[in-house]
Amino acid sequence: MRRRWVEVRATGVETGAGLQRTSVEMLGKAPMARYDGKVVFVTGAASGIGRATCVRFGSEGARLYGVDVNADGLKETASMVRDAGGSMEIASCDVTKRDACFAAIADCVEQLGKLDVLLNVAGVVRFSHATETTEEDWNLMLAVNLSGPFFLSQAAIPHLIATGGNIVNVASNAGLMGQAYTVGYCASKAGLINMSNALAMEFVKTGVRINCVAPSGVNTSLVHGIQFPDNMDGALMKRYQGFRPMSTAEDIVNVMAFLASDEAVAVHGAVWAADQAVSTG
Repeated sequence: MRRRWVEVRATGVETGAGLQRTSVEMLGKAPMARYDGKVVFVTGAASGIGRATCVRFGSEGARLYGVDVNADGLKETASMVRDAGGSMEIASCDVTKRDACFAAIADCVEQLGKLDVLLNVAGVVRFSHATETTEEDWNLMLAVNLSGPFFLSQAAIPHLIATGGNIVNVASNAGLMGQAYTVGYCASKAGLINMSNALAMEFVKTGVRINCVAPSGVNTSLVHGIQFPDNMDGALMKRYQGFRPMSTAEDIVNVMAFLASDEAVAVHGAVWAADQAVSTG
């Protein structure tokens, strides 16, 4: 028996708050095309979760605009997307710089005509004893993990209001719980979560949706590149390892692909833990 897929389409029934309620129409459309015509902006696109995000959203029909500071990695990601039949524009962008973030969003809209989804994926982590954390490392984690997503959100929100689009920020379970030896990372990811909540409330009367996904350790180059401090107490780290295998980048992108889609129209101001229950107890 041939399976018939469905698409949820919004119809214009206005509520008292000026928002749009939705009704459901049954259409014969495969799920792999749910981003057809959507313009999706991805940070950290050169590797890891960012690369997997581009490949997945490109396979579902998105027109991608990917940024990173790693030019060679960006080109590799774009080739992967295009070889699979997708569409992707790329640009070098240091997300720690406000002007660079605004310029990248403006260029995306100029090239592709609009913006539907902002996916803030770029992130960095440094491990050290709290008393030995350098000013450079502290500032880097705050700049990439928190300031960058805020600058990009500032630039993107007017365009997302116009399209009824959304933002998905990649936070971490480290933003939900204290973790030894990474105070800067925990602070930046906790800030990202509450920044997302604050934006969600400020724009709750618009059609924009703003959500977070909070992974634990993911099997990417970011995790494999971690350097742990000398004289570390392994017992303090054991509880963050969990009982299940480490997630893959694709596991996290599965959650993001739902949250950023029209299927998640009821999800706004949420933090979705995708951490194999590490933060549960």
